Amino acid sequence: MPITLPPLTRRRFIASSLSTAGSALLGQRLLATSPDEDTAAIDPDRIALLADTHIDGDPKRFVYGTKWPGSPVKEDEHEGVNMADCLDRVVRDILAMDPLPAHAIVNGDCARTSGTEKEYEEFLRLIKPLRDAGITVHVTIGNHDNRKQLWQAVPDLKTVESGRHVGVLQLPKAEVILLDSERGTMGADQLSWLREQLSDGERRYVPMLVFVHYNPYPRSEVRPMKGLNGTEGEALLGLLEEERRAKALFFGHTHDWAVEERMGVHMINQLPVSYYFGKGQPHGWLDMQLTDTDASLQVRCVDPKHHQHGKSHALRWR
Repeated sequence: MPITLPPLTRRRFIASSLSTAGSALLGQRLLATSPDEDTAAIDPDRIALLADTHIDGDPKRFVYGTKWPGSPVKEDEHEGVNMADCLDRVVRDILAMDPLPAHAIVNGDCARTSGTEKEYEEFLRLIKPLRDAGITVHVTIGNHDNRKQLWQAVPDLKTVESGRHVGVLQLPKAEVILLDSERGTMGADQLSWLREQLSDGERRYVPMLVFVHYNPYPRSEVRPMKGLNGTEGEALLGLLEEERRAKALFFGHTHDWAVEERMGVHMINQLPVSYYFGKGQPHGWLDMQLTDTDASLQVRCVDPKHHQHGKSHALRWR
């Protein structure tokens, strides 16, 4: 059954239609405060896209992202971040938007280690201002996450299909599919479920955007990442290429940033909120604006002086 967005005052909407979701949701019962008349308007066609927050149970934890086996970075030149500080800055930047995005999607790896209770407590504390502002937060499962621990921390988040944490988010101008790639696998049942969603005749004219944490094909631009296990990546790409209403695939995991296209499907490798693997790489979030025929992405870096900050990318639907 669809879950409705948290109640908002009429003047806060800049569009007349209310979007609904049967998805991974943080918002309806978890809002600590009700939005007041003086807060910014909310745009149902605007979505904040985050990935790889990697929040530790210790908010002071600092990690050198460029320090990994085989890294070309010299020992005295490594770069690192405090993950809690990165997410805090991203949250504050999102809240500075006017109008505010109606939704925020965290595309996997909310946690730093294995999805412990303490890590999710800290993650929820850091994103609480988004929920207080009336923004609905959705998450996918990554390799550092633990779906059972997350469900225990936030019972409202539990949406299951074949034992996986999946969801469908219906927006005025698109439909969003949230997939589960915990430990780098998807499973045949989840892929079959995705095919059903893609081939639904009643929704054949609605653009679909798919979110999964793992990269569907190997990437080696910064740190080599194989991606989804076995042939699952190929199967996922095949489904998306076959069904024309699939317009874009968003993924994280690589801690890199890239916009590509395969057989008319946009491939968006989301930049991480937290640490990055290559010196000088951007980290932050993406500001997505949907229209009837396309979407625009603006890069929002944690460091506003980064050369990528503010750059825009247009995604035209096939």
